[in-house]
Amino acid sequence: MNKIFIPEGYRPQLDEYNTQKAIANIKQTFEQEFADALNLKRVSAPLFVTEESGLNDNLNGYERPVSFDVPAIGAEAQVVHSLAKWKRLALKKYNFDIGNGLYTDMNAIRRDESLDNLHSIYVDQWDWEKIITKDNRNADYLKLIVRSIVNAICNTNDRLHVRFPQLKVELSRDVTFITTQELEDLYPDMTGSERENAFVKEHKTTFIMQIGGKLRSGKPHDGRAPDYDDWQLNGDLFFWNNVLGRAVEISSMGIRVDAESLDRQLTLSGCDNRRALPFHKMLLNDELPLTIGGGIGQSRLCMLMMGCAHIGEVQSSIWDSETVSACEAAGIRLL
Repeated sequence: MNKIFIPEGYRPQLDEYNTQKAIANIKQTFEQEFADALNLKRVSAPLFVTEESGLNDNLNGYERPVSFDVPAIGAEAQVVHSLAKWKRLALKKYNFDIGNGLYTDMNAIRRDESLDNLHSIYVDQWDWEKIITKDNRNADYLKLIVRSIVNAICNTNDRLHVRFPQLKVELSRDVTFITTQELEDLYPDMTGSERENAFVKEHKTTFIMQIGGKLRSGKPHDGRAPDYDDWQLNGDLFFWNNVLGRAVEISSMGIRVDAESLDRQLTLSGCDNRRALPFHKMLLNDELPLTIGGGIGQSRLCMLMMGCAHIGEVQSSIWDSETVSACEAAGIRLL
């Protein structure tokens, strides 16, 4: 069932015209801040890949990709869920060096997404990937990159306030790091999302680490595909959203699997059949560079900085009739 939450007394801070100007300002500013901070170059990316390539992201494992046949090449194509695997292959193909990386606009359709204030079937994010050394495959390096991203976000927010002083959202540069097991130990009787909300309410900018494997309770904090992030070296970046009164995930990222961690995670997740796919063969044979990467939600970042109550205020998508009616009654403008 789709869910819609209407904050009491909510009113948009900008009119329709200035909303569009602010969206453009955020995207342009953040791209430059982000690329400079991580030494990334912009590249073009696919909207779809062939099914047989194994390059599509399986996300939590149950989402169905949008598929269609391509008679001209005699193959089945899939609209990407994300570019987690494609980016790593692109770094090799484009001859990127250690310390350099790429970013791109990623547009996806996630047909099985439940719709609410933060979720749409249309996904727009900055996908990025950077080549690292073997010595960089550790938690300290991951934290360094997270802090750089947070600073780029906060710099963008500060510059937005200069252009649009009526926007008052404050974001903290002080990042708190916590593992999923530490989170479970703190809140053993809560679900994963309840733990996130409880902790981020007290620590406004939080990076929750080690997502994918089972915790001591026997359950994972959240699902994660076994073939892109190393489950010991990944995480999600959250900011507290005062308008919605909840934690909002802005980025999922991590140090990517090497041959050893891929081998282990494929077995743990029961996905050994993927070993025969071209991308996975290259990984298991150490034929791809070691990398770190992730995705940063464009619409989520815009709605956070602009103090919006619904993601439909900053992106054009489709919604169920109940959501449309509730937003119209509350004065929430869906694009």
